[in-house]
Amino acid sequence: MKREEVFDGLRRSPKVDVCVIGGGINGLSVFRELALQGINVLLVEKNDYCSGASSALSRMVHGGLRYLENGEFNLVKESLVERDRLLRNAPHMVAPLPTTVPVFSLFSGLANGAVRFLGLTRKPSRRGAIAIKVGLSIYDFLTRKRALMPKHRFRGRQASLAKWPALNPAIKSSATYHDAWVSHPERIGIELLQDGLSANPFARALNYAELSRDAGGFIVRDHINGSSVTVEPDLIINATGGWIDVANTTLFSANTLPAPLMGGTKGSHLIIDNAELLAALDGHMIYYENEDGRVCILFPYLGKVLVGSTDIRVDSPENVTCTPEERDYILQSLAFVLPAIKIRPDEIVFQFSGVRPLPASKDQFTGRIPRDHFCTFIEQDNSAPPVLCMIGGKWTTFRSFGELAADMALAKLGRERRLSTTDRAIGGGRTFPADKTEWILCVAGKTGLEVERLDQLFQRYGTDAEAIARFIAAGNDEEMPHQEYSRRELLFLIRNESTERLDDILLRRTTLAISGELSMQMMEATLGLLAAEKNWSSARRDDELIQVLHLLDERHGANRAALNARNEQGEHDAQQQQSPDESAFREGTLSRRGDRSRRVQ
Repeated sequence: MKREEVFDGLRRSPKVDVCVIGGGINGLSVFRELALQGINVLLVEKNDYCSGASSALSRMVHGGLRYLENGEFNLVKESLVERDRLLRNAPHMVAPLPTTVPVFSLFSGLANGAVRFLGLTRKPSRRGAIAIKVGLSIYDFLTRKRALMPKHRFRGRQASLAKWPALNPAIKSSATYHDAWVSHPERIGIELLQDGLSANPFARALNYAELSRDAGGFIVRDHINGSSVTVEPDLIINATGGWIDVANTTLFSANTLPAPLMGGTKGSHLIIDNAELLAALDGHMIYYENEDGRVCILFPYLGKVLVGSTDIRVDSPENVTCTPEERDYILQSLAFVLPAIKIRPDEIVFQFSGVRPLPASKDQFTGRIPRDHFCTFIEQDNSAPPVLCMIGGKWTTFRSFGELAADMALAKLGRERRLSTTDRAIGGGRTFPADKTEWILCVAGKTGLEVERLDQLFQRYGTDAEAIARFIAAGNDEEMPHQEYSRRELLFLIRNESTERLDDILLRRTTLAISGELSMQMMEATLGLLAAEKNWSSARRDDELIQVLHLLDERHGANRAALNARNEQGEHDAQQQQSPDESAFREGTLSRRGDRSRRVQ
């Protein structure tokens, strides 16, 4: 349903059962849950889908090993269950990630971990081998029935340094276990949205729109063209994460406004393009403690290395950025765990920062703030609809959190659940093939696209690649400055995935920006496609370019000079590119840039 059709439908019939505000991963999850139950549900997101905290996560899908110290056993158990469900339901985006913990002592952290477990306030400290062994044993115990991945194992100092010679030689041992990672979390959000929309004609969604209260009730304002429409929801779900308290000020009257519910912390990450660093990881995530006891991570991501993160209290979720001090802290932590590897400033190709939507807390130390989630109903005055606030949450548990909120909403509405999403495949994870090569060759035969091209599409979209391949084959396609994307692939995303702004496609529908492969030429070529589709004037097009350049510079550390430098690099890569050998592809031996960005072995 097109944007104009949604507004026209609301003007004709403003009544909706549920209005979900917030198009992050949790809002999209509860929207999908309600849509699948046949509920007349409207989702409203003031910016783009998954443009806030849901685009700034560590890209891990994990149980939360360190949450055991806080005694959050139920959260760890739930997270591990949901991690394993995502491995089954979204295999095109979520994959196992071998994770290694360098250990620097035997007994360190036992006393401190005990007082944290008892709820007493203590600063973080280094964790020794025994504390790590206990935590990993609990991890194995909680996943024993599913056993999707190997149990943990320890290596002595000599074996650890033999496998990872760049590690800090002060280590005593190392421990390896398995969690998972997500290649493109923003696309998971889009797939949840599309699942809900396709399953229910009474499910509608709008990005770049905002719900607010006025004297006559509630209105939805369109931030694209400035129009507005009245809506009459029976129930509102506030799924805005770190923005819950801000959103509540627009939903409640002054005398019913609830006390602050959120108290988020900021986490920043760097994407580093350093071949020595990538090779040093040997396909593993290194889950390590900095000298101050703060847990940090680094792992292979889209052919680069993701490193993070910080944990800093913030008063407002708006416009958070990775500060120079945070960047220095992350690089210092990296120098501690891998002291021989030096990172140049120009090797930081992207950076991002987001707010963790944690419940309000006065705890002095951010690591003590619970990471669990819950929902609470807040009644309004007069005949205004009640508001269900989704508080807390982590990316891994988006499905179960959405399920919880949907069940509470259904009970409030007097409706029953029709189906469960526990085993429902997501997007390109549907009908996922046991033999990827056979599937690609089959679709290549149907569409006429080369197997190399189909492989790229499959890596990005899973089985949804077939629809995109058919669209590409139905018209005259052209190469783009970035060799792995084409004109019609981007047109498909623009026409079918609610793309309204240039940064939607550069940062969220694709991985062009976060991979550090976005060049000025590619940005301008993509802008040309989008402007033509949207019938933008030259002034509107220029404004869009200026806004995106400012966004990339201020929030992601990619200025115009860096983007221009990538023009030359892209031309060099194109000259070096050789034609693929189809026979090698059939044997599974074809090596490409995309191979190392999809699965960590």
